[in-house]
Amino acid sequence: MKAVFNSPAFLLIATGTLFGLYFPLGKVAGEIGISAIAWALVVSVGACLVLLPILIVKRSFKLPRGATLRYVSIAGVISFVVPNILLFSVIPYVGAGYTGLMFALSPVFTLAVALIFRLKGPNLIGVIGIALGCIGAVITAYGRGLSADATTVFWLGAALLIPLVLASANVYRTIDWPEGACPDSLAFWSHLVSIVVLVILLLSIDGAEALYLLYDEAALTMTQALLAGLTFPLYFRLQRYGGPVMLSQVGYVAAVVGMLTATVLLNEQYGFLIWAGAAIIAMGITATIYSQFLVVKKS
Repeated sequence: MKAVFNSPAFLLIATGTLFGLYFPLGKVAGEIGISAIAWALVVSVGACLVLLPILIVKRSFKLPRGATLRYVSIAGVISFVVPNILLFSVIPYVGAGYTGLMFALSPVFTLAVALIFRLKGPNLIGVIGIALGCIGAVITAYGRGLSADATTVFWLGAALLIPLVLASANVYRTIDWPEGACPDSLAFWSHLVSIVVLVILLLSIDGAEALYLLYDEAALTMTQALLAGLTFPLYFRLQRYGGPVMLSQVGYVAAVVGMLTATVLLNEQYGFLIWAGAAIIAMGITATIYSQFLVVKKS
């Protein structure tokens, strides 16, 4: 059971599915007026509330020092503060499904950055999977942009920053991973740093009243917090056992899940090009999982 839980293929599907559910929830939150900063705060608080008891039970709760303190400070900002604010800011303007598809571009960016830092890349089938995902994402982006107005075009451009930020964070967390560090501990402290930064931003920009809506929408808030708590223990394990390029491919899974849930739950409508792109992304996911199976079989 432990081997399955730490399997990159399992972690990829599970983490990507959970991330895919963020997009429709984020759209609902934006539509009722919850600020992007407040919603990003919910994600980090939810992750910490689930991770803290896990660390206590495992007797792994330790204050970060030295390299670990540096790691969680930087990772907290570039992994959770910046991308989550960006993510939840663009969703109300371009839709949950399309924003999810921007995650599908992160493997290409991550592969490029990883190669610059000479990190281990995927095998040939893995590269084919990344290429298919990229082609699918480009097709869906083109299909989404055909009917966009000027305001939406601006936010479509802003959404393109998401994969760039994610790629930078994915590679940083790999090259600076503290030796012998516990994934759950790094996830907890990174999110705690994120909470501190987000609270400062929230009070400075939105004011404390922005938190009132979270209380009024308690069921929605708790659902997002629980999802975050389930996501990040898996996310950091995928980082540890799969590497940055494999981790980035949660975007492919999240993109498909986000589109399906946005269509079913939010009645978002997509044309033929967008669904064709999603189908190509699904083929990329299949190739990625198969490439990982070959790696495991060889070892």
